[in-house]
Amino acid sequence: MSGADLVLGYERATVVHGASLTLAAGQVTALIGPNGSGKSTLLRSLARLHKPTEGTVSLPDVPDALALRPKDFARRVTLLSQSRPTPNGVTVRDIVGYGRHPYQARYRRTDADGPRAVAHAMEVTGVAGMADRGVDELSGGELQRVWLATCLAQDTGVLLLDEPTTYLDLRYQVEILDLMRDLADDHGVAVGVVLHDLNQAAAVADHVVLLRQGVVLASGAPADVLTADALSETYGLRIDVSTDPCTGLVRTEPVGRHTARRAATVSAVPA
Repeated sequence: MSGADLVLGYERATVVHGASLTLAAGQVTALIGPNGSGKSTLLRSLARLHKPTEGTVSLPDVPDALALRPKDFARRVTLLSQSRPTPNGVTVRDIVGYGRHPYQARYRRTDADGPRAVAHAMEVTGVAGMADRGVDELSGGELQRVWLATCLAQDTGVLLLDEPTTYLDLRYQVEILDLMRDLADDHGVAVGVVLHDLNQAAAVADHVVLLRQGVVLASGAPADVLTADALSETYGLRIDVSTDPCTGLVRTEPVGRHTARRAATVSAVPA
């Protein structure tokens, strides 16, 4: 899936200026940048929730994805947004079943593959054991996995996630990141994800897109994009970058005033 030369705005204010990106099958692409840099707006434009002023959105065999019928598009692309209302009186299985809406006729709910897709989505996300529980009984981390299962039940080749680890504790953050990699590696899904945590982006992404004030500053492999100079300039503070000796992954460390002061104190202590 690709977005080319996208210009996006709200009323008279342009917030994304000529951005281009490609989500490749079997890869995770992470969008990073400060608040207000246009990450979520750009992701929503790929999901057809924000119409571009200029530019195009395409799928591998559809040059103009914006022209597809809603159900046809929903069979190709799904979005897990930042927040969704939690309905009362419905079970986990019911919620996951909502993901099958593109495959159901308007006046009849015939969906031969639905039960298999729902069961598979719940199994992959680890929520099968809570299928009959009410969603209003779940923790935030459990509910996030249920919504992800709903997206998987939609059975699309493109999965878009807007800050899926926000407000989750460490365990559920890792589980969501692992699921993203599983979907890309084992199922060939093209995953596009907005992340604030730079180390999470380095750990999960094949490709990173760095934005500032609606402009794509850099795009490429994590080691090429997550550099000290680029990140420090983008975020407006010193960010040190190193390579983890055990994993070989890029590690970033924002340096505030107190961090720098403590580091200087430690280095001044005689060995």
